[in-house]
Amino acid sequence: MTGEEISGPAGPKAIRLLYFVGAGFICVAAINKWRELERKSLQEQQHGLKEQSPHDPANAVPKAID
Repeated sequence: MTGEEISGPAGPKAIRLLYFVGAGFICVAAINKWRELERKSLQEQQHGLKEQSPHDPANAVPKAID
């Protein structure tokens, strides 16, 4: 024996390669979508903070009473 693996026709290997490439494509698309959602969320938070005035009494932090 030469230690090489006996393989069948090239069809199953090509199908496995297509599955692997397809799974990679789906994962990359999902990661990009997640990053886009995180970026939008961060922009909305920053936009919300800009709209709030630090001198507005409704946004003031109450101080502890001694």
